[in-house]
Amino acid sequence: MIQVLVAEDMHLIRGALVALLSLEEDMQVVAQLDRGDEIVSTAIRTRPDVAVVDIDLPGMDGLTASAALHEAVPDCRTLVLTGLGQPGLLLRALQAHVRGFIIKDAPADALAAGVRRVHAGERVIDPDLIAAALETGTSPLTARESDVLREAESGLPTDQIAARLALSGTTVRNYLSNAISKVGGHNRIDAARIARNAGWL
Repeated sequence: MIQVLVAEDMHLIRGALVALLSLEEDMQVVAQLDRGDEIVSTAIRTRPDVAVVDIDLPGMDGLTASAALHEAVPDCRTLVLTGLGQPGLLLRALQAHVRGFIIKDAPADALAAGVRRVHAGERVIDPDLIAAALETGTSPLTARESDVLREAESGLPTDQIAARLALSGTTVRNYLSNAISKVGGHNRIDAARIARNAGWL
């Protein structure tokens, strides 16, 4: 019996995932969560074989939680189920030791098949997404440039970004200028959009 943990913050979708997996004779859902920061502690307690994790979770994003889960419960393999098919996210997922990456609009039977394959030690990733990820490449941004661009995305002025990140205004402007140049944006908002669409933020 494959023990499965499901982490998805949208109640309707989580209920549907749990119902789908519960129909499988060789699977049992041992935990269902709506927050990323509860994944590791719940997995330590319930010892799932496979964690089905959404990327966009409150408390802690699914990729950060997946990396922490790999460290805390290495026997549990992670399958990311997401509506976000950006190539950059796939690269980040692989760095977080995720074994599978399925887009939410995949056929319903793809989930159970993916759980079985990941449990068996295989990787489950759409070949087209792999090709797009290789074409897009890893993020050209440093961690600090990403932080500043993320803050700028919400439209905050430079002085507020500086205050939030404990940086000087000059340093923020330098980071923004570097980030805009690296991603080929016209301005900070355009750069943030490009980076977000590539899965770098």
